[in-house]
This record gives sequence, structure tokens and C-alpha cells, in this order.
Amino acid sequence: MTHRRLGMAVVALTLAACASPPPPSEGPVSPSSATMPSLGASGIIGDPGNPLGLGPPDRPFDSDAIIAAMRDSRRPGGVPQELQTEDVAAAVADAIWTLDGDPWETISAAGSCESGTCTLELAGATPGAAGEDVWVLSVVPDSAQVDVVTADLHGVPSATVDALDQLARGAEGGGALAEMLLTSVRWQPPPDDDRFVLAYRSGDEEESCSVDVELDVASETVTEVATSGC
Repeated sequence: MTHRRLGMAVVALTLAACASPPPPSEGPVSPSSATMPSLGASGIIGDPGNPLGLGPPDRPFDSDAIIAAMRDSRRPGGVPQELQTEDVAAAVADAIWTLDGDPWETISAAGSCESGTCTLELAGATPGAAGEDVWVLSVVPDSAQVDVVTADLHGVPSATVDALDQLARGAEGGGALAEMLLTSVRWQPPPDDDRFVLAYRSGDEEESCSVDVELDVASETVTEVATSGC
């Protein structure tokens, strides 16, 4: 524990040295001093009755919804016909999670195939989300094998973003974020659904100090900090 706190202290000193606070009139708005609901294991994840209104993550799509999204694709090139099968669609549906278990309002689909292997991209957002979820999948049509290549998941409700920001700033090592601006929040699918990644920057310039914080809501602690340009 001593090494961990020392590491966080080093991060705080590094940020203090490299990030110049913006003028008072243009600085980041401080998080509200109002008490936020607990984001522990019985708070944000796994408890449908939590104060933030989030249900547990789930896979809300069926094969019919996936096939419809592929057939209705408006992306250039659309989605190859070999991906538009019941077996492939069922495997894809089994790979796609949403944070609160609700389906997206609309699904954007695009795909391409080469040498028997295809890439399928699906994107969408649930109502009230601050961003969208983007899944990139590798698909072998002949065997209906589907693997997740990347999951860039920003479909987090705006109220939850604010609560997570306050929790990160108040957690161990969070003092390093005092003058930083929150730029994005990314959630992670099971089994890591109790962890969120919050991205902060010291300013709008390309060379600004950036800090990525991994927040464990079950223990309400910062578990990892990565810095760049600081």
C-alpha cells in the first residue's frame, strides 16, 4: 500500500509541474459539492434499483435485429451478403453488450470481407448517453466464429459521467486531476464492467498533458493512471 500511495503522489507532483492552470474565467468548472450516491458494487452496477438508474449490463439484441441492421446499412459499401446469415447474426448478437442492458435506438453497421475473414463494425447509443458504443468484430462466415477486435464504449448516461468524474477526483490520487478537464468516459464489458476509464486533459492544445484514469466503482478507488505529455 505504501508503494501505491507513493506512486499516486508522484503522478500528482508530475501533473502539478506540467499543467499550467487556465485563467479563472476559462478554467474547468469544479465538480458539485453535493453528495453523490455511492457507486459501490450495490450502487451503479448489478442493482436495477440504484440511484443512478442503471440496470446491469446485458446483451439486448437478437439475430433478427442484427440482420436488419446489416441489411439497412447506409454506410458506403454496406455489409457483405455472406455476413447476413442467421448463424452469423446470432453469434454477433451474443457478442454485443450495452451498459444498462437496453438496446440502442438505432444501429449503424458496416463491413468488409477478404480471404474468408470479415470485419463487421456496429455502433449505436441508448437514450440519454453522452457518447456511442462502437464494436469492431472479426467474423469467419463459414463457421460463424465471431471475435471482438475492439470495443470503444462511450454509451454512458450523462448523469453517470458526472458522478464518475466526481468519484475519480475524490478517490486516492484524484487530487492530481484538480485542474484537468474530463474529455471522455469509457465503460468496459463483463467481466470488467465495474471499471471505467476516464480521460482528462490539461487544455485544448495538442501537446497538453493527458491522463487516463481507470476507476473501480466496486472499491471506489483509482486502480491505474497513465499519463502522456506531462
